[in-house]
Amino acid sequence: MPANRSVYADYLFLLIGSGLMAFAIQTIYSPADLVTGGFTGVAIIVKSISGKWMDSGIPLWLTNTILNIPLFIAAIRIKGVRFLGRTGFATLALSVWLYLIPDKPMMTDDLVLASLFGGAISGAGMGLVLLARGTTGGTDMLAVLVQHYMKHYTIAQVMQVIDAAVVLAGAFLFGISNALYAVIAIIVVSRITDGIIEGLKFSKVAYIITDRYEEVAAAIMKETNRGATGLIAKGMYSGKYRNMLFCVVSKKEIVLLKEIVINTDPDAFVIVTDAREVHGEGFIEHRKQGV
Repeated sequence: MPANRSVYADYLFLLIGSGLMAFAIQTIYSPADLVTGGFTGVAIIVKSISGKWMDSGIPLWLTNTILNIPLFIAAIRIKGVRFLGRTGFATLALSVWLYLIPDKPMMTDDLVLASLFGGAISGAGMGLVLLARGTTGGTDMLAVLVQHYMKHYTIAQVMQVIDAAVVLAGAFLFGISNALYAVIAIIVVSRITDGIIEGLKFSKVAYIITDRYEEVAAAIMKETNRGATGLIAKGMYSGKYRNMLFCVVSKKEIVLLKEIVINTDPDAFVIVTDAREVHGEGFIEHRKQGV
């Protein structure tokens, strides 16, 4: 996370992210009967069932709020007030967005588009929320509380069981076909969320084997303003020890790095690979955690 991003920016991310999630839920998931897990999935089920005896059914925002209230009370008692912070804000924002966004169906006739675009929009929202170190409560918080008493299970495992139960309930109510499309939406959400989180932190690692390592290192440090580390490596075929340079750069800088190496030593052997996250000066710099 960038060191220069303020707490206010984080809360803006939470607000925008929860709004995108609410938009997907209110205009795509709910009208198409796609239950993708979580308390919002439960809310879709409750709205459908209650719609049989009341006009339009119980609103999504109301069910989401009611289900989260006891969780927040339990979380305050078990984890303390500071545990809520951003999660409390994001959860409240999600309910408010669900209340404000009009219930206007989109793509109800095409479940493929509904699952793909609903997953993309919801995944983008979830990515922003997670970037700001928050969650929208629901099964995330429930999993944390359950794991507090069942420590032999991980939070991820508890969440998978809870969400799977919600999806199965949706399959029972809306049919297996809708449930399978909901699974597609879940996969899309996961991929988009990961892409947003990891994409902003994505870097490149270069391993450079060259006899002119001092010249190459000097050129890299001068042209890219990045450091380079010399590692002693042994060629198993020749039995000779050589210096190998190790350098981490941004995606935009990798082209320049390769040009520098080739221009300095055309015979250099270069291996380029991905780095999911790089923490330290010039990349992800740490800052004190806000509320």
